Order: sequence, then C-alpha cells, then structure tokens
Amino acid sequence: MPLRLDGETLYLEAECGVEEALALLEHLAAPQPPAIDLRTCTHLHTALVQVLAACRPRDVTPPDDVFLARWLMPLLDPSMP
Repeated sequence: MPLRLDGETLYLEAECGVEEALALLEHLAAPQPPAIDLRTCTHLHTALVQVLAACRPRDVTPPDDVFLARWLMPLLDPSMP
C-alpha cells in the first residue's frame, strides 16, 4: 500500500498511483491533517501532486529521489503564491 498512516505522519512510499489520490485528499482534508513523509517515494502520479499542491500540507519531508525532490518541493513551498 503506497499510503501508510502512522500516528500523525502519512507516508507515501514507492510508486504512488492515481488510485491513491482520493485517500490522500481525505487525509489532508481532515481537521488535524497529518505531516507528509515522501522519503521513500519514487514515483508520484500528477493527481497526487495536484492534491499536495492544492492542500499545502504543513510539514513535508522531501523525497530521497533527487529528481522528484527538485520538481516537487518548490510546488509545496508555503511562501509561493
């Protein structure tokens, strides 16, 4: 399962496909949304990127994958409009 909730952290692991988008949105729309950990994420479908960009989670641990981190993390920067 690419999404794993452990305490107050939601882990997105390995290859996260479009079928995970609704679950991610539900977690991030909760009254107390979890922190997001992308360290072991190797692929993120654009639907999940859109959910993350729209919800702007409070705390995101970047992916270890340099390419993914380079393109994803600027979209999640809270200082960006």
